[in-house]
Amino acid sequence: MWIALTILAAFMQSWRNAFQSQLSHQVKVSGVTLARFIWAGPIAALYLFSLYQFQPSELPSFSYQFYAFVIGASLMQILATGLMVKLFQLKNFAVGAGLAKSEALVAAILGVLFFGTSLSLLGWIGVIIGAVAVMLLSTQRGVKRLSLNTIVLGIGSGVAFAFTSLWVREASLLLMTDSAMYDSIPFTHRAAWVLLSVIGLQTLILVSYLGIKDRATLLALWHRPRLTLSISVCSCIASIGWFSAMSLQAVPYVKTLGQIEVFFTMLISVFWLKQKVKVNEILGLVLIALAAILVMWT
Repeated sequence: MWIALTILAAFMQSWRNAFQSQLSHQVKVSGVTLARFIWAGPIAALYLFSLYQFQPSELPSFSYQFYAFVIGASLMQILATGLMVKLFQLKNFAVGAGLAKSEALVAAILGVLFFGTSLSLLGWIGVIIGAVAVMLLSTQRGVKRLSLNTIVLGIGSGVAFAFTSLWVREASLLLMTDSAMYDSIPFTHRAAWVLLSVIGLQTLILVSYLGIKDRATLLALWHRPRLTLSISVCSCIASIGWFSAMSLQAVPYVKTLGQIEVFFTMLISVFWLKQKVKVNEILGLVLIALAAILVMWT
């Protein structure tokens, strides 16, 4: 189940990134970041309501620790998205998305150090191979051709996304019912509660900020409804996949398998954005496939 959810998330996220890359040439970074959340809230609420209709369950108990993880994840995801959009403006779409995928290795290190994550030897090998593959794909013209600013933005985005994923998982694991009839809420419901909480807070923060500081950016999104809606829909579906998968499996495994997003990204770059593919990208894809196999085998 976590494998299927991760593949769905990676596929939808690659499209979300492509739409964000397109919007980044027309709207400020803050506006492109908001486009990810602005219509995702109602979709997440409808999804949560549908889950309870399909599989009734008790309401969760929300602790202060849960709210702390939600606030931290919300702020980190806003930061991560903003940094990635800046990458899209500095380099091409594939490079920006690729550098941000350093998240998997960072999540593995942070998870082991601070979140009690346990990885097997094969798991570590898979994570490292995946990181090497992403770097190979992201530095098509060589590491020396990448500016320090690009590298810092890419690693910063990956670190912020890693903290987002780790805190989302912790928040999901905290949601338990008060009833002795259940050990816990179904993972789908837990993930949906976290998703709705995170998206709701992110939308409130960004709309309030832009409403006070930059109403022109809000108008720019209003004048691009189709592209904004496309970003929100793809983002919400991707988040449903990510949050649900991370409720079932450790973040480093999910994010390493999720690097198949690079394959989808490359297809979009070639057939939709009309960007050329380099020969060494074949090796990168083979390494990503090997990393995914090792993670699934583990």
